Amino acid sequence: MENLQSNQKRHTNRFHYSQDQVMEKPFDWAQIRRLLAYIKPYSKTLLPGAIITMLLATLIRLLIPILIGKVAIDIAIATGNTRYLVYLVAVIGGLYVLSYAANIFRIKWVNILGQHVIYDLRKALFSHIQHLSHRFFDTRSAGSILVRILNDINSLQELFTNGIINLLTDSVMLIGIIAILFFLSPKLAIAVLIILPLMFFISTRLRRNIRRSWQQVRMQKSRLNSHLNEAIQGIRVTQSYAQEPENTDYFEVLNRDNFESERIATKKSAYFGPFVEMSNAVGTVILIAYGAHLILTNQIEIGTFVTFAFFLGMFWEPISRLGQIYNQLLVAMASSERIFEFMDEEPNVKEQKNAKRFSEMRGDIRFEKVVFAYNSDRIALHEIDLHIQAGQTVALVGHTGSGKSTIANLISRFYDPTAGAVKIDGEDLREVRLQDIRQKISVVLQDTFVFSGTIMENIRFGNPEASDEQVREAARIVGADDFIQRLADGYETEVEERGNILSAGERQLLSFARAMLANPRIIILDEATASIDTETELKIQHALQTLLQGRTAIMIAHRLSTIRESDNIIVLEQGRILEQGSHNSLMDRQGKYYELVKTQFQSEEQ
Repeated sequence: MENLQSNQKRHTNRFHYSQDQVMEKPFDWAQIRRLLAYIKPYSKTLLPGAIITMLLATLIRLLIPILIGKVAIDIAIATGNTRYLVYLVAVIGGLYVLSYAANIFRIKWVNILGQHVIYDLRKALFSHIQHLSHRFFDTRSAGSILVRILNDINSLQELFTNGIINLLTDSVMLIGIIAILFFLSPKLAIAVLIILPLMFFISTRLRRNIRRSWQQVRMQKSRLNSHLNEAIQGIRVTQSYAQEPENTDYFEVLNRDNFESERIATKKSAYFGPFVEMSNAVGTVILIAYGAHLILTNQIEIGTFVTFAFFLGMFWEPISRLGQIYNQLLVAMASSERIFEFMDEEPNVKEQKNAKRFSEMRGDIRFEKVVFAYNSDRIALHEIDLHIQAGQTVALVGHTGSGKSTIANLISRFYDPTAGAVKIDGEDLREVRLQDIRQKISVVLQDTFVFSGTIMENIRFGNPEASDEQVREAARIVGADDFIQRLADGYETEVEERGNILSAGERQLLSFARAMLANPRIIILDEATASIDTETELKIQHALQTLLQGRTAIMIAHRLSTIRESDNIIVLEQGRILEQGSHNSLMDRQGKYYELVKTQFQSEEQ
């Protein structure tokens, strides 16, 4: 235990970036109503059938005890009318069969309704997250996002498949039972229900505590999933540094926290059931004692007492279920807060309502006194003025953190400038449709992402409408066709997530083929050749000439030998342009670029 506590202290700061917090809010019915809005599309199809069958089954349940107690005992049995009793038994049997059929259809329709709602909610959340800006993903781990889409929405499934209809059923049942109890005997009803105010008072005191516990469960699950995602993605780094024991200790801390939060929440939620049973026991004692007195003093009949006992037994059943439903609502409240936190997140990069269409793009880029800051403490670009002519190949060089990738991100409008304007063909990117911008700009990164699927599907990601022959042609142009043909199933070879069966160079060639297929007007190569060996690099140099022909190209490269032929080389330092020009002119100037080339040349010689 001491070791576990020590690990917990040591690892506490690893979640400083997490946005997950226990939200201190009262129970918010508006939040629940917002969830229920997802039922609206089915209000004329599945929902009416579910409600009608629910009301029918509830009405039958309320009618049967009256037929048994008041009619069968006080009339048929008391008068010895056997024939009437036989008819009554047949009617009650028929009602049970009808109730059984109604419940079958209710369960069927409610489950279909619940699955539709969960499907729609998950689709809406995923679609919304897809359109959020890069800044959103900069501050949240992938595991945390996965928890919202999977676990948090899954936790709502019970509410939508059973909870809502059960809430209506039990509410109608409870109101009906209370009305009938007071109709049968107001005195006895008051006596047995006197426990309700105390029960309500105690249960309300538990609500905030239970809700907070379930919020804590959701937060701990988010942390656990976040670490699992990180641990699996980084397993090679972990093993390379022999950090398996450290990682296991870290997981143990998170697993223990998750276990404890789940145990505490379940324990608190479990208080309600025994409390209802105790209340039932107290009500039953009062019923027997006071009910016997009323029978002996001829204030009620035996059939009325039996009917009352039936309904009292039925009374605590919906009370108990309502407690369980309330627990479901607490879980739904905690999950919905986390889901709608993301749904309410607005993209930092917003498209104007009347955004212009960008039907044709030449690729002329201008930065006009552009300032950009990731946060108030870190200014990445300082009043950058830059002109990249259409069809030019421009290289951005400089040390890490000089602003190269920031310029590329602004051109793709992954971020908006803090001040100034970025324009393409004279149009401020903030006034143009995002889809039009990004369809005409391709970005090739150093770390190529390969999706699960076939080689063909991965290349076609650049243009989903492309034919198989167009995919093969794009691969041939960039030199990827040779290694693809050597694979067991060629273009139909299945690759797992991140393409681990491919080498770094092969993955990079796939990304070039993907970009070629997209046929962009502007192409950004962000360290795109850094992971490629010299032989492969020579192979794609020719492909790049074809790929970049007639297109505006922005190349970010630490390997300066790859940018010698660029039309313009821009040297950046701490967010400012120090110098720019061709390779030869910058070398003649013997400034910062000259120093970078000289340093790299000496490094390669050693």
